[in-house]
Amino acid sequence: MRKTILITGASSGLGAGMARVWAAQGHDLALTARRVERLEALKAELEAAHPSIRVVVHALDVTDHAEVFRVFARAAQDLGGLDRVVVNAGLGKGGRIGTGKFEANRETAETNFVAALAQCEAAMEHFYERRAGHLVVVSSVSAMRGMPSSMTTYAATKAGLAALAEGIRSDLVNRKGHDIAVTTVYPGYIASEMNEKVEQKPKGMVDNETGSRALVAAIETEKPERIVPAWPWRPVSFVLRHAPLGIVRRMV
Repeated sequence: MRKTILITGASSGLGAGMARVWAAQGHDLALTARRVERLEALKAELEAAHPSIRVVVHALDVTDHAEVFRVFARAAQDLGGLDRVVVNAGLGKGGRIGTGKFEANRETAETNFVAALAQCEAAMEHFYERRAGHLVVVSSVSAMRGMPSSMTTYAATKAGLAALAEGIRSDLVNRKGHDIAVTTVYPGYIASEMNEKVEQKPKGMVDNETGSRALVAAIETEKPERIVPAWPWRPVSFVLRHAPLGIVRRMV
């Protein structure tokens, strides 16, 4: 069992939701995010509900790449090693390309891809040293296709993240003497802080607890790729991949 788990972006949303599920299963956790006061509150909640587990928290802005490596190393020392790292921290800012929203798009690109690259580097260095570990990257069903309007940059970063994970996975093919796995999860519409201000909720959206449980179950399989929840997002993802752009645009 992957006993110790580090989750980035754990102060709210899916990060906090997955932490609650894994805590109930008896895992020790390292939780990171920028809002350390929320992490401390989550730590107190989890330790009160599950006294047998260990929870450590670290303030981390994932766009501070040097700090990513330092925090991952400290978390590994705190817990006696990391068995699983979940690259979850991300942004959903953005605007249609060509409408003066470059700064918002740039911030999303740097957080969702460049910062994720730093997290993958830090995690894989640790796993290669231990010859064991499970890297999990949180992509999105929007990665299946180029998306319009405010979703363009976000979807592109999630597609890039999925390709990055596949490349890391490729490095492990036929590499013997290790227990390292790489999983990409593609969440559909799951309620979180990122989308709570959206007035009209998309069809098929599930609550955070349901989505978090589905994500944890998918991650625990350690399969290369999982779409979560499977219904309706597996068939929807197939349509997104293959339908003409005009149909894709109407879908989103």
